[in-house]
Amino acid sequence: MNTVEHMDQMYRYQRHIYDLTRKYYLLGRDTLLERMPVQPGDRILEMGCGTARNLEKLARRHSEVELYGVDASNEMLLTAKQKLARTPYAQQIHLKQGLAEEVHYQHLFALDEPFDTVFYSYALSMIPPWREALAQGLANLKPDGDMYIVDFSQQEQLPAWFRRVLRSWLAWFDVYPNPDLPDHLRELKATGGIDFEWTCVKKDYAFIAHLKKGQEYQG
Repeated sequence: MNTVEHMDQMYRYQRHIYDLTRKYYLLGRDTLLERMPVQPGDRILEMGCGTARNLEKLARRHSEVELYGVDASNEMLLTAKQKLARTPYAQQIHLKQGLAEEVHYQHLFALDEPFDTVFYSYALSMIPPWREALAQGLANLKPDGDMYIVDFSQQEQLPAWFRRVLRSWLAWFDVYPNPDLPDHLRELKATGGIDFEWTCVKKDYAFIAHLKKGQEYQG
């Protein structure tokens, strides 16, 4: 079973209750959206947009930007499109099926230049080739553009029993918090052209990372 088939199977029924249930443990998403610098005319891409919950919130706040979303699951995108059709934002939010590690702004969205902002909301912990997905996000980002990541952290400040229960629960949904991500970001910074900031959410339950792509970044 390939990635798309697997994701569609996982979310075929979950998609109907996804937004209702995830709000209790996907913490920090709204904080990320509030921190995101948005200017009129910006193009913003979410990798792993799911039901477009985050994109809809951005559209409510910023009518003057163009929003784009990519997700591996056709089932999740079906819910997203049905939901957006009942809002004023259907024309502002552009959704496509695809894998984060393969996205290209020209090929997928027929755009003439990369995005001003790319973000991942609890997506990298679900993507086995997360390094490739992150690299592709940077490749789709303008020089001086911003990248944001919110995801599960290692919960080292939380009780051991809580970590065990949470990790077991997340594994049911093929979610695996990544201990190697901070070191990988430091490596990117050391090679030049990338700077980043790391903020803990709820005592290391989750994190928000902000990457800045410099003019000298070579990829």
